[in-house]
Amino acid sequence: MSDEPAETAKWDPGFTRQITSWVGPVITRYFRAEVRGMDALPAAGGALVVSNHSGGMLTPDVLVFAPQFYGHFGFDRPLYTLAHYGVFMGPLGDYLRKAGVIEASRDNAAAALRSGAVVLVFPGGDYDSYRPTMTANVVDFNGRTGYVRTAVDTGVPIVPMVSIGAQETQLFLARGDSLARRLGLTRARMEILPVSVGFPFGLSLIVPPNLPLPAKIVTRVLEPIDVVAEFGEDPDVEQVDLHVRAVMQAALDDLARNRRFPILG
Repeated sequence: MSDEPAETAKWDPGFTRQITSWVGPVITRYFRAEVRGMDALPAAGGALVVSNHSGGMLTPDVLVFAPQFYGHFGFDRPLYTLAHYGVFMGPLGDYLRKAGVIEASRDNAAAALRSGAVVLVFPGGDYDSYRPTMTANVVDFNGRTGYVRTAVDTGVPIVPMVSIGAQETQLFLARGDSLARRLGLTRARMEILPVSVGFPFGLSLIVPPNLPLPAKIVTRVLEPIDVVAEFGEDPDVEQVDLHVRAVMQAALDDLARNRRFPILG
């Protein structure tokens, strides 16, 4: 049996407070960020926040949401974010874990939710965050539905959340998923080889990572979905996923209709 502490035990509220107080105001000002509907989050207990993912490699999603979450609930209630194992390589991994970022797995998510924490998951992952600019306002989880079973198994509600703006921080031309397959990158769990154009390097094939333009980002938290109450004790996972994405797509469409200009908001 490993002596390594559980992922959730590595969260450091003091460290998180420092990072939030320093990074939060910078990110909020740079992106003129708004987070709406925080009152929709359950006041206590575990909850699985399910969101679209935007902005490529330098996605600001968590940095926009987390400061508002802690400003609303305080630092006695942790927010854990599920992330691909690749981001934990090197010394950065220790700092991410202290800030509440945990390796994406069903076990880690379940442990966090059963502890009464809020867990933020982006089912679409990189596939979603690199969606082409022409489909910027489309919720795309790439067929991933594991989040539904996690919510059912742990007895927590799914809280849908949508965000608009980060996909305008550069021009996303293609995911490059077919290219990744031809090059055999999928064997290394690399499903995409995205092509984008931005500042200051221009054309980028993942690297070099361009700096995000200061597009206005608006995030909206939606009403919780009690999966068992709405779909029964043994729900059809595909049906629940379809419902969650439909609710999110309707909210994202609404944000898009009220967005007057790209980048400016």
